[in-house]
Amino acid sequence: MELMLFFLLGGFISVLSGFFGIGGGFILTPTLLLIGLSPIEAITTSLLYTIGTSFSGMIAHYRLRNIMWKEGAIIGLSGVLATQAAHPVVLYLDNHGLDKTVIPALYILLLTYFIFKMVTKHKVEQKPTEMNTQVETALPKLIVIGFFAGFVSTTLGVGGGFIIVPLTIALLHFHAKKAVGTSLFAVLLIVSAGFISYASTIEIDYKTGLFLVLGGLIGSQFGAKLTTYYSSVEINLLLALLYTATLSSVVLKIFHFNLFGLLVLFTFLAYFFVQSGIKVRHIKKKLTT
Repeated sequence: MELMLFFLLGGFISVLSGFFGIGGGFILTPTLLLIGLSPIEAITTSLLYTIGTSFSGMIAHYRLRNIMWKEGAIIGLSGVLATQAAHPVVLYLDNHGLDKTVIPALYILLLTYFIFKMVTKHKVEQKPTEMNTQVETALPKLIVIGFFAGFVSTTLGVGGGFIIVPLTIALLHFHAKKAVGTSLFAVLLIVSAGFISYASTIEIDYKTGLFLVLGGLIGSQFGAKLTTYYSSVEINLLLALLYTATLSSVVLKIFHFNLFGLLVLFTFLAYFFVQSGIKVRHIKKKLTT
């Protein structure tokens, strides 16, 4: 029964992964913490899960032509280098009993920043930069984004997509759909390196991870398809709302209101799925009339 719940959890979260290009780890990790897993267990399980969901979502976005391969490779490889620097930091925090305070605090700081950026952004829908003609100019920004995402990925047990997507939109002027597809490609490279670095030193619950991944392989395809029904403006606004829900859940966890934290996350999930169902039905009905 417990494994089936992990399967369903993986499926629901991966819909958001395919839709937002976030890999799913930044939702799964705090959820696993709320359930009762230790930070190091949550991080390793989340990285394994994110490998599966990001690969599945990447394939779906490849079919939709939403991936900028060169830019994604630069971000991803920069992130891979950063994972090697972050791994000993996490082990240090775990060994000194600091992981249960430092990791949630980092989540709060990052989520607060990105909520502020998404809400106060004056021009949400911007013309995408012609990256093929400006790669040299954008290269330093791509490397910085990748390194930052990789470090945070290994430190917090996330894919880094929740950093890559808003930064590529804000700094490089990607359209939201291109940012999502490119992010999933970069995330796959980053989390694979991060997971390998943990797998050699940490005992991992592969059974739980497998059921999460199996659910995730299904959901991420559906999430990627959903992006065709939304504008970039709508995706940005929903992303800000998702960050707000996750931030609230982490804060509630710190004050030991675990149940309320889960309730906040699942309230957002319910809203997202109901809203998407209504939107898809409305658009399909409009096309047939």
